[in-house]
Amino acid sequence: MATGGGYRNGVHKAPNLRTSSSFKSKVPPSNVRRSSSSADSVSGRVRVAVRLRPRNAEELVADADFADCVELQPELKRLKLRKNNWDSDTYEFDEVLTEFASQKRVYEVVAKPVVESVLDGYNGTVMAYGQTGTGKTYTLGRLGDEDTSARGIMVRAMEDILANLSPETDSVSVSYLQLYMETIQDLLNPANDNISIVEDQRTGDVSLPGATVLEIRDQQSFIELLRVGEAHRIAANTKLNTESSRSHALLMVQVKRSVSGRDDDLSLETQNRSALVGNLRPPMLRKGKLIVVDLAGSERIHKSGSEGQMLEEAKSINLSLSALGKCINALAENSSHVPVRDSKLTRLLKDSFGGTSRTSLIVTIGPSPRHRAETASTILFGQRAMKVENMLKIKEEFDYKSLSKRLEMEIDKLIAENERQQKVYENEIERIRLEAQKRVAEAERNYVEALEEEKTKCQMDYMESIKKLEEKWTINHQKHAINGEVHTGASNEEVAELKTLLQNEVRLRKAAEEEIHNLKDQLLKFSKGELAGGNADGFSLQEVLEEESREKKKLEEEVRVLRSQLAQLSMEANQTRSYPERGNIGNALHGLDGLTPLSHLRSRDGNNGERASITNLHEQVGLQKILSLLESEDASVRIHAVKVVANLAAEEANQGKIVEAGGLTSLLMLLRRYEDETIRRIAAGAIANLAMNEANQELIMAQGGVCLLAMTASDAEDPQTLRMVAGAIANLCGNDKLQTRLRSEGGIKALLGMVRCRHPDVLSQVARGIANFAKCESRAASQGTRDGRSLLIEDGALPWIVQNANNEASLIRRHVELALCHLAQHEVNAKDMISGGALWELVRISRDCSREDIRSLARRTLTSSSTFQAEMRRLRIEV
Repeated sequence: MATGGGYRNGVHKAPNLRTSSSFKSKVPPSNVRRSSSSADSVSGRVRVAVRLRPRNAEELVADADFADCVELQPELKRLKLRKNNWDSDTYEFDEVLTEFASQKRVYEVVAKPVVESVLDGYNGTVMAYGQTGTGKTYTLGRLGDEDTSARGIMVRAMEDILANLSPETDSVSVSYLQLYMETIQDLLNPANDNISIVEDQRTGDVSLPGATVLEIRDQQSFIELLRVGEAHRIAANTKLNTESSRSHALLMVQVKRSVSGRDDDLSLETQNRSALVGNLRPPMLRKGKLIVVDLAGSERIHKSGSEGQMLEEAKSINLSLSALGKCINALAENSSHVPVRDSKLTRLLKDSFGGTSRTSLIVTIGPSPRHRAETASTILFGQRAMKVENMLKIKEEFDYKSLSKRLEMEIDKLIAENERQQKVYENEIERIRLEAQKRVAEAERNYVEALEEEKTKCQMDYMESIKKLEEKWTINHQKHAINGEVHTGASNEEVAELKTLLQNEVRLRKAAEEEIHNLKDQLLKFSKGELAGGNADGFSLQEVLEEESREKKKLEEEVRVLRSQLAQLSMEANQTRSYPERGNIGNALHGLDGLTPLSHLRSRDGNNGERASITNLHEQVGLQKILSLLESEDASVRIHAVKVVANLAAEEANQGKIVEAGGLTSLLMLLRRYEDETIRRIAAGAIANLAMNEANQELIMAQGGVCLLAMTASDAEDPQTLRMVAGAIANLCGNDKLQTRLRSEGGIKALLGMVRCRHPDVLSQVARGIANFAKCESRAASQGTRDGRSLLIEDGALPWIVQNANNEASLIRRHVELALCHLAQHEVNAKDMISGGALWELVRISRDCSREDIRSLARRTLTSSSTFQAEMRRLRIEV
């Protein structure tokens, strides 16, 4: 620690003769330079105090016969500088401190007002100027280890700052530097010995980003920091001082203080922003910067005896102080040019003189008449500095970091509440679903009961009809007892009719047996490997064949029943010839009974024909018959039929025949009418196969296929169904002519909606559709047939594309990378892609993509876009 004279050695301890208070600013002279500033700026002249050092031991001996060269009048705040024994010059200052002034008194009148301003959000500077050995370091940097009353301005200022800050919301950080030989060195990290000055072109603020910044929590850590810094500061022994500072020391203190914002201080725009976030107004954050500058002493070479390296140091010190004096002279004279850039010292103190900082300057002088010239120069420097006026400006801004933390907490609460409400909603949906299932089951039960009642009623009506027939039979028996021969002839006619019907049934049975034989022959044509491979149609044939065998047995049983009935009727007819009256009525009853199984046989025969048509393949049965089975009332028949159509549609040669035969219309009808998941899945797969043909794509659009596919996508939950639907829409996305209509009918929205499934196969089809759509848009833009933003971006596809640009699944990633490259080829999409984060993905693709063609396309796209080029230059990205 540099010491000098009575101050440095600490031998002079004077009582505090007067209480301290903040000195008041005087009205600045009319020629003081005023700088334009905003409405919240406040005028503040540089405050200057002069402090006299007591005589040291050398001066007590050498100047014992001479009077002091200065005479202080502290009550009038002025001093007299003697020219000779009878003449002197008088100077006024803001404060005049005698050699008896205590360190506390000096702090309170010089530095405390500046510290209070820093706490209020202003910048502040406290600087000591004077000849070597006059007590600058003592005034500013004395630590007071042995005597706390000897503490300097640095220690006392930090004590006041820490006392007025809240550890939870406020912070204070410190940098300690020295300017040595026009080089800025870090006293806290000596290895950092060439720190550059950075000046903000917009605000003009000066900063040192390379300096070490330490956060201070307590007074003791600050004192330790000062002790480390003083140990690294350069000092030397001269004739004027045993430990003379050979560099300018700068202590920079950054204070961030959180204060409650006032409503009347907020602009309308700020209040509106606060309303948008639920009246969560951010707290005000005031940033103040305190700079304490301990200048190296000005000296004359012949008095200090400097030589060698010390001589070079003295030259550098005098040059920087001279540059500071020139700047203050220019500011005092209101000059149009202030030579701030002549020295690093003046650049660092740019804000302290003529800027926005509240500045207090203490000039230190000695009493010795031998140094009258240096004392006069110091006094004149202080006088000129008093003419400099700064425009104080508060540094106040919103503490958005604190607001961000509060908003994050609010978001977490809202997310938790949303999840809770979502759970309640899902529970309510599940309750409604269960209740609906319960009601459906109850309705089915009621329907079954109603059918049973109706069946019972029909049976009762049937029995009633039988009774009425029996009554009629009795009446007829009585009326026609005599005319039995005539009725016998009628009975013989009924028997002949029954024989004819029996022959028809036998013929039908033979035809069924022949068809069964043909089916067996066709079944043998299929290889056993195809049946073992799980071919759905083969299994269907086998099942139908077994069903036909069962039906054959039933037919044979019914034929036997008919034959027995015929034999019985024949026998009764013979009996009727002997007993005409009884035979006529009996034949009538048995004829009625015989018709019932016959009609049943006809119904069964119709079903057998329908089932047999399903077993035929495309070559034997015909496409039209297969398509007709799509409208069957039997669900299993519909499923097998749509499987056959889907397999046929997989071959390009069959697609035209299916469409010509009305197969596309039938498939779309299945999507519209049936809710069975299997049917919808297979039908969607068949439509996806047909959609591979460009001519079929227009037919699908014309028949409302996109709307049906979108409805299926919104209702389906099965991943395979969604994969089929996404594949169909993806094929349609590759048609340039259908893009606008595809988007207007909800195709793009449906495609993006299916990402909810998260199944890789579904996401792959979605990515393929987006890539196809983007490619068509890019081609249309290059041909001049389309302008404006991409429809994909307007429908909100860009966030999903960016999110999946580096997907783990290679197929998804490749399609998404292609989509990004095609979107980027249209210049009008560039700004949206930059704001959405797509630029970084394009850069990554141009560097890391495994496929050379995609990598080249991305690189070519980035280099051809002026918007991308400008953004990459701003971000310093090279492709």
